[in-house]
Amino acid sequence: MGRTIVEGSPHVNPRARVLPLSPPAKLTLGVPSIIVRANPSHDLRPRDPVCAAELPFASGKSKDMTMYAVIKTGGKQYRVAPNDVLKIEKVAGEAGATVEFGEVLMLGGDTPKLGAPAVAGAKVTAEIVEQGRAAKVIAFKKRRRKNSRRKRGHRQHETTIRIKDIIGV
Repeated sequence: MGRTIVEGSPHVNPRARVLPLSPPAKLTLGVPSIIVRANPSHDLRPRDPVCAAELPFASGKSKDMTMYAVIKTGGKQYRVAPNDVLKIEKVAGEAGATVEFGEVLMLGGDTPKLGAPAVAGAKVTAEIVEQGRAAKVIAFKKRRRKNSRRKRGHRQHETTIRIKDIIGV
């Protein structure tokens, strides 16, 4: 099994056909390769050093200093800003009604405020866009070789809201 047979040796069958050697097969993996192409507009030449004071956001402040808040509702936390539309656990009310969230964990912006656990006097007002249900989740249980299976579906109720205002003291 581990022997090497050399052409012309006594171990070669004279009636055997000699096949030409094919080039080694190319190994391909199931992982997509990353191709990096240089953008012609990028200039790779070294540039003059720039003073940090000249950069618009060198002090670490973000580009948009809009007000945002972290609220807690339905056992989850959401980072919200004015005019955000998001889906949360069901909140009582009809479409078009206004709802207030009093459990504000953090207010962000120019001067962030952290609550312990909530920011005192802060609240977020939102408008209910629609009441609906999430996509169906199927719980399928099967016990093999027992002819036993159970299929149960569930659709969670959810509310779509639009954040109107963030009020912080």
